[in-house]
Amino acid sequence: MKKNFRIFVMFLFSALLILSNVPIHGQAKKPTFDYGKYSQVDMGRDGMVATAHPIASEIGAEVLKKGGNAVDASVAIQFALNVVEPMMSGIGGGGFMMVYDAKTKKTSIINSRERAPQGATPDMFLDENGKPIPFNVRSSGGTAVGVPGTLKGLEKALDKWGTQPMKKLIDPAISLADKGFPIDSVLAKAIADNQTELSRTAARNIFLKNGEPLKEGEILEQDDLARSFKKIRSGGTDAFYEGEIGEAIARTVQSYGGSMTKKDLRKYNVSIDEPIWGEYKGYKIASMPPPSSGGVFLLQMLKLLDDYHVSQYDVKSAEKYHLLAETMHLAYADRAAYAGDPEFVKVPLNGLLHPSYIKERQQLINMEKANQNPQAGDPWKYEKSKPNYKVTKQNDAKKNGETTHFTVADKWGNVVSYTTTIEQVFGTGIVVPGYGIVLNNELTDFDAVPGGVNEVQPNKRPLSSMTPTIVFEGNKPVLTVGSPGGPTIIASVLQTILHRVEYDMELKAAVEEPRIYSNNINSYQFEQGIPATVLSRLNSMGHKFGTTPGTIGNVQSIEINKNGTYKGVADSSRNGASIGVEVKKKKKR
Repeated sequence: MKKNFRIFVMFLFSALLILSNVPIHGQAKKPTFDYGKYSQVDMGRDGMVATAHPIASEIGAEVLKKGGNAVDASVAIQFALNVVEPMMSGIGGGGFMMVYDAKTKKTSIINSRERAPQGATPDMFLDENGKPIPFNVRSSGGTAVGVPGTLKGLEKALDKWGTQPMKKLIDPAISLADKGFPIDSVLAKAIADNQTELSRTAARNIFLKNGEPLKEGEILEQDDLARSFKKIRSGGTDAFYEGEIGEAIARTVQSYGGSMTKKDLRKYNVSIDEPIWGEYKGYKIASMPPPSSGGVFLLQMLKLLDDYHVSQYDVKSAEKYHLLAETMHLAYADRAAYAGDPEFVKVPLNGLLHPSYIKERQQLINMEKANQNPQAGDPWKYEKSKPNYKVTKQNDAKKNGETTHFTVADKWGNVVSYTTTIEQVFGTGIVVPGYGIVLNNELTDFDAVPGGVNEVQPNKRPLSSMTPTIVFEGNKPVLTVGSPGGPTIIASVLQTILHRVEYDMELKAAVEEPRIYSNNINSYQFEQGIPATVLSRLNSMGHKFGTTPGTIGNVQSIEINKNGTYKGVADSSRNGASIGVEVKKKKKR
């Protein structure tokens, strides 16, 4: 009798314990997250993380606290961002990870840029009349999907610098995808803005509820993505590139009109690149070489501006913005003519940065009025070889892409500056059914009109603007910079460096200072905070600034101080967070 009573009591106690963790309606407790408790600016002695999403920042900081290095943390962050920022990046895309290795004092780049499949053709974005297919049409089909590289990039980075296995670093993202998380305002707006595109694919089962967009604060669960991550955890990258995930990706791309096959995925590989280097005001700058246009044209613009001593003008002056706009027009004209994948075309890097060429281009800048016809120059005069392509005019309106940038530093002095993308917001909008992977539309970064430096070719990497950058004083890294925003990325990185180095602004102020972007005389963007009188003066000089400000980029940056401490800054244009790491040392007994 006593034995039965004890069993009954134990059963009752267990039942009460279980019920105490279950809400009245029998549903599991909803995940909670306090977005408001995080800061965009933080300091740290033993490490720093700055990302566009506080959950990802928290996960990266936790890796550092538990002894992981900057590359380990970056891998965990990218997986987490795939869950919490699914519209910006993920294993369905690609990116550029710049790594400074404190032990070897060498800076390298893991290049996981997407490639065109073997079935891609130079004219695949033209209609039956030989005209470019409208961008919103060609950017949402299977022909827009490049062979994804992000996962291979993470694997290569861990092989080269990591101290922790991928199967451990993917765990936080699996938990996030399984349990869900409350949607922030940025993701909620992205879902609402892209409802039509999402509703036509398997994305509707993830981001829409009864046909309506999930709203801020609602819980986003991604069971299929969690399942894919678990397959990767157990099978490594082969599960993606060699196994059933890859088969599903190829099948899905083909169902939307693309040519990608399992073989395209199997043969994909990353490259390890050297940065392109330049100097500005005594600092050495390491940035991204082709197939990104980011580094070479960032350095070209800095060289064009160097002789003007821009800080003699007020930071919000018409003279400063005029110089920026004129410099951008010249650089972006060269970009359209000469930038592409160096595995396929010759890129005149020496000519574009040659001092004599810079002087030629500077002579086209008039401080009194805007150049109404900025054209590409001839950098080939300063090269020993000749181009293996012709310059083509595109006259093709494209929508600026979006992506994400984050940066990490650890207690050993290793530094990562990483820009990662699926191109447009939600990429093509195509999700692989049963696997939860959002597919990129990176191939729309190729020119629609064939014949030029950036025409579509099989296995070729499309031109990028991503500009992960590390600034050095002597041989020591002192600043990381990067941003999303398609071609506006270069302008955002340029102005952040200009504000910090030229104007000697505090880092957060340098990031927040209003930016402009203009890639030609008919395309102008500006951020709120530029005085109306200044815009009016600029327009009287021949510029065409409108009346409505917008958002340009989303810079994440880390400053490395001489005393060894880190300052992290996240741009206020998203809900980013910087988290400094302080590792408590054990007291000696």
